[in-house]
Amino acid sequence: MTPAFFTSCNDLISNWEGMLSSDGSCEIDVWPSLQNLASDAISRTAFGSSYEEGKRIFQLQREQAELITKAVMKSFIPLWMFLPTVFHKRMNEVNNDIKSSLKDIINKREKALKKGESTKNDLLSILLESNQKEIEENESNKNVGMSIEDVIEECKLFYFAGQETTSVLLVWTMILLSRYPDWQARARDEVLNLFGNKKPDFDGLNNLKIVTMILYEVLRLYPPVIGLARDVQNDVKLGNLTLPAGVEVFLPILMLHHDCELWGDDAKMFNPERFFGGISKATNVNEFGITVAAVAEELDGGGIVVVAAIAEEFGIVVAATKYMLTSI
Repeated sequence: MTPAFFTSCNDLISNWEGMLSSDGSCEIDVWPSLQNLASDAISRTAFGSSYEEGKRIFQLQREQAELITKAVMKSFIPLWMFLPTVFHKRMNEVNNDIKSSLKDIINKREKALKKGESTKNDLLSILLESNQKEIEENESNKNVGMSIEDVIEECKLFYFAGQETTSVLLVWTMILLSRYPDWQARARDEVLNLFGNKKPDFDGLNNLKIVTMILYEVLRLYPPVIGLARDVQNDVKLGNLTLPAGVEVFLPILMLHHDCELWGDDAKMFNPERFFGGISKATNVNEFGITVAAVAEELDGGGIVVVAAIAEEFGIVVAATKYMLTSI
């Protein structure tokens, strides 16, 4: 995923540089830009050469998520979901468009696989190739493998698991760096000391300790997923607690990340220094750092690439209504 973020981030930086005024600054709403960056990078990773179509699908899913949220807010109105309104018509149009577009991409890839054409290094091709091998190895069992509907649902999950988590992380990082200019300066100094005037490269990402600490702290304070629910399949014993089968367990990630007993008296404050010794030493109870680690691992360096590139090129301050970018 990281190479895709390099490409998409370079496009973002070039776009922002073109918006700078004569004094080297501009006021910009970073949220749409970071959403588009994440969407572009995830589209390249998920769909490869079909990323433009994938990006359009992700934009439709974003609209679909907004429509569903509005629908839930009105669900208390009796029979409202069954009324033939313009709102419901648009919901159906978006849903059908997403399914139709994904089905076209999937069918093209499946035809290429059956012809023996070389697969592309993207998530969809890897998924289809793995599915085809499983079906071929279990020809006698018709219940093995995923149907095209299953593949469509997996493709839709790319958006929620990748684009949303990344864009939320990046926008909160911009907010906190603008509020804490000392940490913004430390991140910039680290990037400049490591890369000089060159663009950040893949080999140097693991050496960006301060940038990584900042991202961990942002994930702790503002996790993209605020809670996890799990069903207990079999009776299980957790310490002194016995959980019977059929019980649903909810892990309140946001509450755990703000718990002073776990993180110290400054749990509600922005303090990346707590991660100086790594995630395992950041809490009073080692196991509770795992929720930060799980999300950070999923991002696969994408957040580090973007923050390093932006810190190298721009200074960020909160403007009256948006964010002010200044060239470095």
